[in-house]
Amino acid sequence: MPSPPSPTPRLPPLHHPSPRALGVSADTFTTNHLLIFYKRCGHLAGALRVFDEMPHRNLISWTAMVSGSVRNAAPDLGLQLFVSMLGNGLCPQRVRSRMRARCLLPVSCGQCQARPFRSRPRCQSWPGCQSLCGKLVDARHGRTAVAEHVFAGIVFRDLACWNAMLEAYISNGYACDAMRTVVQLHRCGITPDVFTYISAVKASSINSELNFGRQLHGLGIHNRFESTIFGKIRQKDTVSWNTVISGLANDEEVKAATDCFVDMSLYGCKPNQVTLSVMLRLCGAKENTSLGLQIFGLAYRHGYSEKLLVANAVINMLSRCGLLHSAYGFFSNLSVRNIMTWNEMIAGYGLHSSSEDVMKLFRSLLCFGSKPDEFTYPAVLSAFQQAHDSRNHEQIHACILKHGFASCQFVSTSLIKVKATLGSVHGSLKVIEDTGKMDLVSWGVTISAFLKHGLNDEALYLFTLFRDECTQEPDEFILATILNACANAALIGQCRCIHSLVVRAGYSKHFCVASALVDAYAKCGDVTAAESVFTDVSLVTKDTILYNTMLTAYANHGLIHQVLRLYREMEELQLAPTPATFVAVISACSHLGQVEEGKLLFSSMLFAHGVHRTRANYSCLVDLLARKGLVSEAKDVIEAMPFQPWPAVWRSLMNGCRIHGNKELGVLAAEQILRMAPSSDGTYVSLSNAYAGDGEWQSAEETRRMMAENQVQKVQAYSSVEI
Repeated sequence: MPSPPSPTPRLPPLHHPSPRALGVSADTFTTNHLLIFYKRCGHLAGALRVFDEMPHRNLISWTAMVSGSVRNAAPDLGLQLFVSMLGNGLCPQRVRSRMRARCLLPVSCGQCQARPFRSRPRCQSWPGCQSLCGKLVDARHGRTAVAEHVFAGIVFRDLACWNAMLEAYISNGYACDAMRTVVQLHRCGITPDVFTYISAVKASSINSELNFGRQLHGLGIHNRFESTIFGKIRQKDTVSWNTVISGLANDEEVKAATDCFVDMSLYGCKPNQVTLSVMLRLCGAKENTSLGLQIFGLAYRHGYSEKLLVANAVINMLSRCGLLHSAYGFFSNLSVRNIMTWNEMIAGYGLHSSSEDVMKLFRSLLCFGSKPDEFTYPAVLSAFQQAHDSRNHEQIHACILKHGFASCQFVSTSLIKVKATLGSVHGSLKVIEDTGKMDLVSWGVTISAFLKHGLNDEALYLFTLFRDECTQEPDEFILATILNACANAALIGQCRCIHSLVVRAGYSKHFCVASALVDAYAKCGDVTAAESVFTDVSLVTKDTILYNTMLTAYANHGLIHQVLRLYREMEELQLAPTPATFVAVISACSHLGQVEEGKLLFSSMLFAHGVHRTRANYSCLVDLLARKGLVSEAKDVIEAMPFQPWPAVWRSLMNGCRIHGNKELGVLAAEQILRMAPSSDGTYVSLSNAYAGDGEWQSAEETRRMMAENQVQKVQAYSSVEI
């Protein structure tokens, strides 16, 4: 074909031109290749003439022309072609829409956002439109405001849209907006991909937001992006192995990390001190002691045991496994120590509340001329759990003030927690006042510390103080914590107020906050409200914790049939049950007298679901049997269970014996309770009544006399009403 003249680019006619006007084959496949040829040669006019002549145009034909127009400095024509394509009923496929959208990017953003969207109403009826929209908001040419406008107009945003908006912000240096977009994406329940995380990490780097970056890292590991990439690496070096092992260690998947560690050796890669330190820290639990000691032996054989990174991990592992003497022996024999080594040893004793040993180590640290850092003081403070530690605690507080760490959030938060543990509410508030501006994490930890030690009213007061002094909205952790305080104090009014905050902050669908709401409403007596919250959230999130909370709420209010119905729903949804699930369900069977079904559920825990039974599960089984009068069988369960019996389980047996008239076993159970809890007033009364009911007045009187000698008084019951 001779080279055609170069006419002014124009919109091709929508009717079919006369065939073979230029002697071109009517075969669409062939003519498409001709279009692509002219496009790549930069001959737009030739491509237009071929396109005009084509009797049948498909999606590839239009794509080639749109792409060719933009590549040859005719963006307006490209946009007109694209609109005409839509007008002819051709919809971009999801895979190809990205390429077309890239072609349209150089067109002015005003045209991009106006014309394509006029061709179809609000784009929700356009299949595959979201991918294209995602690229249209890619404002790498500085028009971020226009991109935001386009993005806001997209009704159904897929992940490509979000990623494009993220990249637009990053390209123009708007890191805060990018981080805000990531949070919104997460709240919408959209699962991010690798590109989302790359953009988000860039935003964290621009703003130097370490905490945000760490959270992203955790989410990335949780979604296994590191493992996916690792599988594609042909030549895996020690660094790549370490990355995957570290990711598994962060998720505390001991077996998976160990398997990876073994595979690393089989692959021919030798572990370095980073590998060994990660594995050692992962083994910090009593059940992993054997593995931890093997890793320690390997570190010694490779000559890494004196390296500080590994040595610190060894101390951490031994301490957390309960081998404190071994940890201290290893620590004492080290030729070189840094402040982290001291901190690990102090923290080890702190884990076991050995406050005197901690104080000795702290004084030794000062004598050796080492300077405590912001991690030393929290490690020391963690050991103070008893009232007799108050003097040591005051000494450490003085050191914190002397060395200028009072303004450090990490240290001050630990100080507040210890004061709350020791019951010094005034002291905690004084530290808050002296610290000045506290961050969100510090407020959350402080409120949680008060709640943990039963200071519900004080926790609520702190929340009010937080609302007055902090400009930030409460996060999901603070909201869940304060809802627990409302639940413990049965404050229905406060609960409703917090519920309104939850909705305003956008956490009403967050499963942890929703679970706390369900629990709070249930404990405040409003089961209907609890059920309403559960129903709304369960439509979005199918979570075991949420279901467990509702199961427990039903069980505590005696709604037994609802418990069994909800458990069957869990089975249909294939939600993995937990020990708490079976506590609620077996309790329901106990109240209905369904002994065989309850026993079957108890047996199924381990064999059908792989759930290890807890003390609470055994307590439920004993109560199930005792209520039905099978007290001898209940006693056998107590004696055979893998835990030492505790007062509550004997109390279940005692109550069953009282109901069914088995005085002999009832007396045995009462004696066991008094041996473990000599101040149990209810047990004395029940035992005395058992003797009196059988006519043994002398024994009944003797029991009352023992109660008086032990200065045990019957605690009067009371009810509280919120005003």
